[in-house]
Amino acid sequence: MIIELPQVTIKKKNMKKHIILLFIALFTVANSTAQSKKLPSVKLKDLSGKSVDMSALKNDGKPIIISFWATWCKPCKVELNTIAEDYDDWVDETGVHLVAISIDDARSSTRVEPYVNAQGWDYSVLLDPNGDFKRAMNVNNVPHTFLVDGNGNVVWDHNNYSPGDEKELYKEVLKLSK
Repeated sequence: MIIELPQVTIKKKNMKKHIILLFIALFTVANSTAQSKKLPSVKLKDLSGKSVDMSALKNDGKPIIISFWATWCKPCKVELNTIAEDYDDWVDETGVHLVAISIDDARSSTRVEPYVNAQGWDYSVLLDPNGDFKRAMNVNNVPHTFLVDGNGNVVWDHNNYSPGDEKELYKEVLKLSK
């Protein structure tokens, strides 16, 4: 039996190319699927106790930022306070609306409203004390920020916070608002 090594080598090279192309295709499909994800139907309460169905969240066709945070999370508070500095300008330029989702549990959720009032945030603040919406959105740690287009599709998300991340978020908001 004779084995021709050059042909085997060529087949291995072709196999590697096919595997790489397959991974690229799968990654592209996974990203496009994740980016077209609709908001799940989970009911949360605002600070006044009013129920809000997240799948029905609308902003007249304009972008919505959903930011998961907690009162015990320093990077979360830094991110939301940094955005607050320019939020009015963002709204004027793009019509964006920010919804801050507190994941504080039942014991610490009493701290949410006093903190929000002290900061003077113009955001909508919703409470997710049982983590239902957090689980539905596959949020493992905070801060975790999502950008939703005018059709209710999640088109971008970012986990954690470093100074300057708000600039990247704003660029994404600008793209959507055009």
